[in-house]
Amino acid sequence: MNITPRVSYAHVGAKVNDKHVASLLRFFQSGAKPERDDGYGVEIEHLPVRNGSDQAVSYAEPNGIETLLERLRPYYDAGREFIEDGHLLGLSREGISLSLEPGGQFETSIGVLHSPEELLQIYAKFRGEIDPILDDLGFRLINYGYQPVTGFADIKLNPKRRYAAMNDYLGHVGSYGPCMMRCTASTQVSIDYSDEADAVAKMRVGSALGPIISMFFRNSPYFEAQQNPFPLLRQRIWDKADPQRTGITPGLFDSRFGWEDYARDVLATPLMFVDLTHTPEAAGLSEDEQEFVAFEKNAADVYPDRELNDYEASHIISTHFNDVRLKNFVELRHWDSLPIERAELLTETVRNVFYNDANFAHWKAFVEGLSIVDVELAKDDLQARGMKARPFGKTMDEWRDALGLEDTRADIPGDPVHPHVFQR
Repeated sequence: MNITPRVSYAHVGAKVNDKHVASLLRFFQSGAKPERDDGYGVEIEHLPVRNGSDQAVSYAEPNGIETLLERLRPYYDAGREFIEDGHLLGLSREGISLSLEPGGQFETSIGVLHSPEELLQIYAKFRGEIDPILDDLGFRLINYGYQPVTGFADIKLNPKRRYAAMNDYLGHVGSYGPCMMRCTASTQVSIDYSDEADAVAKMRVGSALGPIISMFFRNSPYFEAQQNPFPLLRQRIWDKADPQRTGITPGLFDSRFGWEDYARDVLATPLMFVDLTHTPEAAGLSEDEQEFVAFEKNAADVYPDRELNDYEASHIISTHFNDVRLKNFVELRHWDSLPIERAELLTETVRNVFYNDANFAHWKAFVEGLSIVDVELAKDDLQARGMKARPFGKTMDEWRDALGLEDTRADIPGDPVHPHVFQR
C-alpha cells in the first residue's frame, strides 16, 4: 500500500476559491477523450545563433528574430498572428504554430499528430520555408538544451510583458531562473487522456520515467559557455528555479490523488505573473493594472469570486512548471531540444510507453508501488552518477532495453562527454 501522506499544499493556509477549483476541474474534463484518439503534439524549441560567432541572436537586433518573423508572415494565416505592443511575436497555420520563449528561443508547436511521418513532413515544410530566410539573415536555429556561447547575462528578453514580470519574479526566487528563461531549449510531447484516472496514471508514469528517458536523449554539451558538468542540466535548472511550482507534483504518488488535488495546489501557489486581459471585470484598467508581478498573490487574491473562463484557467495553469504538467492534455516536459530525427525517436518512445496498451499497463503497475521519495531518489541518482546510475534498482542498460531504446547505443549528439560541431 502507498503510505505517502496526503498532499500537504506548498502554501499552508493559502486561500483557495472553490469556484476556481470547479473551473479547473471543468477545464481538465474538457480535455478528456473517452473515444480514444492517441493523438500527440510536439514542441521543439530552437536556439538562434549568429553564423561565424555562434552568439545568441536577439529579437530587435538588425536582421534578428523580429525580421525573421516578419519575413515568414506570408507563409502563415494573417488572422492567427500574435502581436503585443506592436511587436510580432508569433505565427500560426493549420498543423504548426511558431512562438518565442523569453530569450528568443524559437518554438515550433506541431500537431495534433498520429504518426512519425506527419511530424517529419510538417517539420520539413517548416525548414524548407525558414532556412533560405535564415541564410539571408546570417543566423541559424540549432537544437541544444542550452545556449553554446552566450551566457544568460548577455541575452535580452523578448518584448513581452509576461516575460518582464517572470524575470522580476524568478530573479528573486530560487536559483537558475534567469538562466532558464534566456538560455534553455526543450522538446516537449503532449498526450491524450480518457478520464481523470487515466490522466493521473499518465502523470505518474511520465514523472517516473521522464528523467530516465532524458539520459538517453540528453543534448546539453554546454552551460554558460563552458563544458556542461551536469548529467541532466535541464532537470537541475528546473528543479531549482522555483521549487513551489517545479519538480514532481506534490501528492502525485498518493493513491488518493486526483484532479482536485492538482487544482488546489496550482491555485494555492503565487501566480508569479497576473494576466487580467481576458477578465471582463478588469475593463478600464491600465495595462500595468491588468498584467503585473505576483510575489505573494494567488488566484483567489486577484480573480473574481466566480467560475473562471478558459483563458483565465489556462493562464493560471501555465504559471506552474511541474516535470509533467496537466492542462487539457498531459504535457511531458523533461527533454532537451533535439534535432528532428532524435525528436522523432523520442516521440516514438513516448507513443510506445503511453499508447501501447500492454506497455502502459506494465508501467502503470510499476509506478503504483512508488512514492514521491522513490522518484526523487531516482532523479538524484541520475543527476549524481549519470549513465552509472541505477534508478529504481536497474542499470541504464537494463532501462535502455526495457524502453526499447536500442537506437541510442551510439554516442548521443550533444553528449557532454562528446561536444561536437553545432547542428544546422
